[in-house]
Amino acid sequence: MGYHTPVLLKESVEGLNIRHDGTYVDLTFGGGGHSREILSQLDGGRLIAFDQDTDAETEALNITDRQFMFIRSNFRFFRNFLRYYKIDMVDGILADLGLSSHHIDTPERGFSFMSAVRPDMRMNPDSPLTALDILNSYSIESLKNVFRIFGEVHNAGKLARTIINAREKQPFDDMAGLLRSISGCIPSRQESRYLAKVFQALRIEVNNELEVLKHMLLQVLLSLKKDGRLVIISYHSLEDRIVKNFMRTGKPEGSIEKDFFGNPLVPFELVTKKVVMPEEEEIKTNKRARSARLRIARRN
Repeated sequence: MGYHTPVLLKESVEGLNIRHDGTYVDLTFGGGGHSREILSQLDGGRLIAFDQDTDAETEALNITDRQFMFIRSNFRFFRNFLRYYKIDMVDGILADLGLSSHHIDTPERGFSFMSAVRPDMRMNPDSPLTALDILNSYSIESLKNVFRIFGEVHNAGKLARTIINAREKQPFDDMAGLLRSISGCIPSRQESRYLAKVFQALRIEVNNELEVLKHMLLQVLLSLKKDGRLVIISYHSLEDRIVKNFMRTGKPEGSIEKDFFGNPLVPFELVTKKVVMPEEEEIKTNKRARSARLRIARRN
């Protein structure tokens, strides 16, 4: 587990209600913690794992189980790959959203506050847009919207203006320049919390995370068997709201379709009526667990 420590491992894999001969999908392979636990419970079944990260692809080479297949791709395309491999429907789908501990602990990936690194934040290293590109090229209105919508930053307008003014003097090159330029925007005694929101906003924009999540969820409806399980771990309110809406209504925006008689057409039954959160002991040993939220649903 050196690459990545999985969050809510026991609870999420139990949530899949695994059949030993079933077909399962891990949409966020990362370091393979969830995948290995799923594989340990299969006997004649199969697991298809996805990840867009080249580092995760390298990690997947360590798994030689014949029941396992790794596909390097953004999970927004998972349905296309399942159909390519003639897999129509599956018994369970798992997604652990957000950053892996590998992303956080690898400075050159540019996800951390470390001053010497360039702001990157790409989950797929081959993607063209980086956080540095956003900081140096977005208009003031675009920056304001990114920070306000994706980070829920209370002074998004001031932050955007500060960044524009700073880059006009000298374009950003590393994290130190960014942190130095926006220091006057950060509330006293709330530096870490404020920067976490700023970095969340940049990361979501770089990776188009919310739109990708919505696209993936709609494919779940086409890919999950009756009584199949959908298990998702989310880490911030924006993605958790989308997941909650989808499991409740079958639509990421939360609107409910009704039949001719006015009865709601709901494609899922909630297995967890309330969100499942990590135990205190897990939070102590895994920093990602602090904000983790687990939701489980069964396909009707």
